[in-house]
Amino acid sequence: MSQIVSILDEVSLNRALTRISYEIIERNKGIDKLVLAGIKTRGVYIADRIAKKISEIEGGQIPVGELDITLYRDDRHFPEEVDDPEVKGQTFPVDVKGKVVILVDDVIYTGRTIRAAMDAVIDLGRPEKIMVASLIDRGHREIPIKADYIGKNIPTSKSEQVKVSMKEVDGKDGVEIIKDN
Repeated sequence: MSQIVSILDEVSLNRALTRISYEIIERNKGIDKLVLAGIKTRGVYIADRIAKKISEIEGGQIPVGELDITLYRDDRHFPEEVDDPEVKGQTFPVDVKGKVVILVDDVIYTGRTIRAAMDAVIDLGRPEKIMVASLIDRGHREIPIKADYIGKNIPTSKSEQVKVSMKEVDGKDGVEIIKDN
């Protein structure tokens, strides 16, 4: 039997994304060099929402790219992985050379997804800087990577799951912790 605890509802999720948007503008002194790179799947929707909020605040547009990190994951090299990974494609609207690329994901946990995303971005070109925005930071890093912009820190145990729901793919917005009893 699992216990589900709601951490963020639609209103608080939206508030967290608004705060991240303002922080991005303030730390980068505007939006001129910014590119958001959403990590598939939910990171893309979060990046789109952040770009929209920043556009409402600043009046300009930020390019949003989509990263599929499947081929960059370090866990795909194990012999027991018999199936070839299915790459869902990348869409990047601009050259990243000289840009500030902000990797956007729903949850930062071990840091391995972000490491893979960094490799994917560097294969596209040499950005001036790479930063990380995550709706949820749950801790438990295995790689020394941190998020620059965090919607909410949620201390969890390794046995718990954090489930982010986005309207675009799940029909609702929210964040829940699933605890197995």
